[in-house]
Amino acid sequence: MKKNGLIIAIDGPAAVGKSTMGKLIARELDFLYIDTGAIYRAITWKVLKNNINVSDENIISNLVSDTCITIEKVDCKSLNDYCHIFVDGEDITEEIRNPKIDQNVSQIARLPKIRKQLIYLQRKLAEKGNIVMEGRDIGSVILPQSDIKFYFTASEEERIKRRYKELIDKGYSIDYEEVKKQIIQRDKIDSKRKSAPLIKAKDAILIDSTEKSIEEVKDNILKIIKKYRECREKTN
Repeated sequence: MKKNGLIIAIDGPAAVGKSTMGKLIARELDFLYIDTGAIYRAITWKVLKNNINVSDENIISNLVSDTCITIEKVDCKSLNDYCHIFVDGEDITEEIRNPKIDQNVSQIARLPKIRKQLIYLQRKLAEKGNIVMEGRDIGSVILPQSDIKFYFTASEEERIKRRYKELIDKGYSIDYEEVKKQIIQRDKIDSKRKSAPLIKAKDAILIDSTEKSIEEVKDNILKIIKKYRECREKTN
């Protein structure tokens, strides 16, 4: 894959801070932020909207072929509004964070035919470089030639608390135990699926965000990126 700018890959399980940190780093560097999970959520949103069975791989594949997904960087100060995702021209950035999407997205994400189609799309989005792409198989499958790879982790308890707070803050009425069940189920599906399971790439840098502030994690990552750039400049 040809590229001109820097490509940064961020992987890890649900609720480890990938999205927040990915947006922060992208905004700091003035890069495009691509949340591949949001792309799967976008397809899930359209599948549910059209009352399609989440296990019907062929019908979903046809739907993906007829769907236009775009990601745009928005010039605003709000971190949550830094990049928006559009499906067929409709901005669904907020809609894809509904708990109903959480309950179904892994069922679609583990379908081999769908993964193959969306991997092609994700690689096309990354061609120009100067991106931060995050998900579950960026460094291992989608962009194995990324300049810098990070793998985020955090304790299960902290991840559940983070996701629960996120949903409550957004106004959703959901039980803590239900969030815990969703996180555990998501981990099981992501790590055991046959197609591109969640794993840490051998050359990925491990970032454990347990009991660390956002600023601590951000500063550490920016130092790593700065050091990489300095080393690359010396060799060019």
